[in-house]
Amino acid sequence: MVIDAILGKQLPPMPSYSGTLPVLFINTEGYHDIVSKDEYIHAQWWLDNMGLEGYESIGSPEEPLGMQIKGRGNYTWTLNKKPFRIKLDEKQPLLGMKKNRNFCLLASDLWTAPLGFELSRRIGLAYTPAIEPVEIVLNGQYIGLYYLTEKIKAGKDRVEIIEQSNGDNNPDHITGGWLIEIDNHPEENQFVFQEGNGNWMGIIYHSPDSVSPEQLEYIRNFIADMDTAIYCMPTDSNEWENYIDIDSMVSFYIVNEIADEVESFTNSLYLHKHRGDSTKLIFGPVWDFGCSFGRTQEPTPCFIYENTAEYFTPHWLKKIVEYPHFQECVRQQWNSFYHNGLETIIDYMDNWVERVTPAAMAEIKRWPEYAYDNNLEYQHLYYYKPLLIAKINWLNEQWGEPED
Repeated sequence: MVIDAILGKQLPPMPSYSGTLPVLFINTEGYHDIVSKDEYIHAQWWLDNMGLEGYESIGSPEEPLGMQIKGRGNYTWTLNKKPFRIKLDEKQPLLGMKKNRNFCLLASDLWTAPLGFELSRRIGLAYTPAIEPVEIVLNGQYIGLYYLTEKIKAGKDRVEIIEQSNGDNNPDHITGGWLIEIDNHPEENQFVFQEGNGNWMGIIYHSPDSVSPEQLEYIRNFIADMDTAIYCMPTDSNEWENYIDIDSMVSFYIVNEIADEVESFTNSLYLHKHRGDSTKLIFGPVWDFGCSFGRTQEPTPCFIYENTAEYFTPHWLKKIVEYPHFQECVRQQWNSFYHNGLETIIDYMDNWVERVTPAAMAEIKRWPEYAYDNNLEYQHLYYYKPLLIAKINWLNEQWGEPED
């Protein structure tokens, strides 16, 4: 389809996809640009597996399928290469993922996102969104290498909680399930809370996404009681563990320490809670790894709650690490993970970079302004891989068992 003729204007020659990954073709209604993060626009799509084994083509140019698409992200939405959220008209198993309608297209973090998601899977967090590389052609124009990911939402094969009805006021129901996100970017379904150290945080409620006064009071009070237990008890107290699932927090923390993700306890921090008065907040799923390994000015590695910019002040973590029981649980989990899951992570990243490098090179031709950041072979060999190895070795010095 000749999009420039349809639009009645001459478009410049565009680089094309590499053909080494599946290609997702999207044509918006009227070939309009995607300019909003709030309102979906209609589109048609098909997925071409490019003859690659393990992937199924879905639809075709002659028989496209329907979807809705809108922008997403905060800082990344300000860039020329935009991230998107898509909602298919019918559930589909995109790139081998579980059938669903809701997915995201991540536009950046070409190295750190797959690392963080793979660490989460290996350490055994309750749910890790699937992630697969794909090239995108939007309205006839190649727009580069993206990562198709499952959108974090409550539901089967995602965050499996008993969902409350919006506006429910039944005291037996409002204890859960909850899917919330700590994020300091203003959102409509959000309330603000001041933690015990004086810092403010925004708490977004995703499930339910519209709350009754009773629901809002419950989750506010739960967070407040948890915060009091964290900040107002002696360090030999385990009161805070009545509110936080320590196993999930330890695993979530270790994943983000390995990735040196300084923003992990500040923004895009997802937590969920099952129904019941005695259930606790579970950390995860993991999501944003856009600030990983960004502290190259540090002469040696350090913990993610140390030497951070003011806007990366971690919520709760800096206090919880003072609790000896938390530190002991971290050491135990680290030693298990280090010997049973972490030992091949470098090989995994070597293989991932080799797999997506041809598409990353095609992307550089499309977005030359990002050429340095998206030269994955160079970044892998001379930046990320050395930093990852150094961080793992340093963490093992802090937490590892002495060798015999």
